Amino acid sequence: MHRKIASAERPFPAPLVTALLWATSLNPLNSSIIATSLVAIATSFHVGAGQTATLVAAVYISSAVAQPAMGTLAAQFGARRMLVVGLGIVTLAGVVGAVAASFGWLVASRALVGIGTSAGYPSAMAIIRTQADARGTGIPGRVLGGISIASQVTAALGLPLGGALTVLWGWPAVFAANIPLGLIGAALALRWLPADPPRPKTTGRDVVSALDPAGIALFTTTIVALIAVLSDVRHPSWLLAGVFLLSAAALVLWELRARSPFLDVRALVRNGALVRTYLRQALALMGAYAMLYGYVQWLQQSRGVDASVSGLIMLPMSAVAATVAALIARRALIRGPLIAGAVAMLAGGAGAAFVSSSTGMVALVALSVVFGIVLGMTTTSNQAALYTQTTAAEIAVASGLLRTAGYLGAIFASALIALAFPATATDAGIHAIGWTIVAAGVVVLVLIVADRRLPRRG
Repeated sequence: MHRKIASAERPFPAPLVTALLWATSLNPLNSSIIATSLVAIATSFHVGAGQTATLVAAVYISSAVAQPAMGTLAAQFGARRMLVVGLGIVTLAGVVGAVAASFGWLVASRALVGIGTSAGYPSAMAIIRTQADARGTGIPGRVLGGISIASQVTAALGLPLGGALTVLWGWPAVFAANIPLGLIGAALALRWLPADPPRPKTTGRDVVSALDPAGIALFTTTIVALIAVLSDVRHPSWLLAGVFLLSAAALVLWELRARSPFLDVRALVRNGALVRTYLRQALALMGAYAMLYGYVQWLQQSRGVDASVSGLIMLPMSAVAATVAALIARRALIRGPLIAGAVAMLAGGAGAAFVSSSTGMVALVALSVVFGIVLGMTTTSNQAALYTQTTAAEIAVASGLLRTAGYLGAIFASALIALAFPATATDAGIHAIGWTIVAAGVVVLVLIVADRRLPRRG
């Protein structure tokens, strides 16, 4: 009796939350952990910087597609089951990368990492929603905030962790690290996460039907074509642009007719509030990532700051983002923090538009702090908004698409940086990035203020 009462009082005990945070943190960790080992990999396999960049792109592309796909599978076959399967794929990816005999196997390993880690977030959101609804607790702000904070912290820790592993044991250790990470995550999930409810026995045909392979193929083609077009925005390939437009149109037409659509276009049209959340997320993260990567380049090449110092300047961005997320998550605030994040985006963009090689160090650090506010406010509040805009049956897929929106924001940020810095990072380039962020901030602010369906809190 005592255990039942304790369970009722604590729908999210520490072990359960730990298992969820572990699983959801592996994707952002793997997005950054590879960066510091790219030079060693290039030397080992005699490849150039352009080829090693595919190791970064492989995770982004596979994650952008796999996040909603894993959400679909979690809704169909059970969230804990798919989370454990994903962690198994992460473990396999670690083995493949650690013993890779060619560069192609490293790319395959990174693609597997993207697929496996993509099960974490949508499955976790489905489990959280089920737990909260079963106990009538409302939106679990602290748990959702914990996921946002853990993602930001692990993404920041990925760089020094990858560097340490590379120095101590060589680049294979960066891939091999996923073996214990995956195994520990699976053990935590099996031990502490609630079992999935009984489901009818499934067959391979059921899996194929739930996944909509044609829809996934068209979605993948659309994403890859978009990335290819944006990778050289100064000299775009009109052929690739045509492939993007045709595949996007074919995707919409197919999904309107599909029995079990991978991307439920009709549902998105009906749920305009959710679409606006995706758009806010993509635009805000575009601004944040443009500053995260573009600002660092400018600090080093134009401002003349040493690489280690530029890292210290950007450190407050992650720290402030985590702190802000913790503060607003406790009360499940939505509308107010989103407005504050949009205003910070406007202020940060304007600040970037006026910095120069003579700008003082205090002002440079302050700009990093401002974008930490943008990151912490928007990601946490958009996550809470999504929670209120979907049902328990829809939240796994919807959460996967939220992550996909974030990846699209990162993709557009990379295109913006390439456009602003064609050869080197200049004052004129960072100013162009700043004004673009201001324009995006205006759109985000309008999307918030004009949205009457956006609640004050969850």
